[in-house]
Amino acid sequence: MHYLKQTTHDYSPLLTLLHKRPFIQHFFNLGMVVCSALMIWRGLMAVTDSESPIVVVLSGSMEPGFSRGDLLLLTLYDSEPYKVGDVIVFKVEGREIPIVHRILRRHSGVGNDFFLLTKGDNNQVDDRGLYSQGQQWLERRHLMGRAKGFLPYVGMVTIIMNDYPYVKFLLIGFLGLMVLTNKE
Repeated sequence: MHYLKQTTHDYSPLLTLLHKRPFIQHFFNLGMVVCSALMIWRGLMAVTDSESPIVVVLSGSMEPGFSRGDLLLLTLYDSEPYKVGDVIVFKVEGREIPIVHRILRRHSGVGNDFFLLTKGDNNQVDDRGLYSQGQQWLERRHLMGRAKGFLPYVGMVTIIMNDYPYVKFLLIGFLGLMVLTNKE
């Protein structure tokens, strides 16, 4: 009997570790999911040459072409010239959120320089009112990409999570709980 107590006592750290092992395994699985998502994102950035290869249309300014919640796939290749009618995504200094609008006018500058004027399909006037104070045209440095494809309404999840932050926390909590309680 004394031998059984001694043997159990010798292995108690191992038994404690075995109870923690599923939790540790789930934690590493969650980390692998996050790392995989980051690698996919970085891979898309490298393939599309864009800092943000996927964006969501946040307003109705591009209707009927693109609706609020559409997910746009972008590229930013220097080899493809920008033409009037192309849908581009750009960032203006002083604004955090990128804008999705169509090229209304294009002017060539010296060398490979160009200047673009944009407008939303559903807007009455061009975007000069949206540009930084004193800015009349967009330049290459403002561009994030050109729309190459879209998935309708897939981005509504993002809009809902931004409009209702508690939904974001509930979803993240639910997904974390599912990963931690998964038996596989």
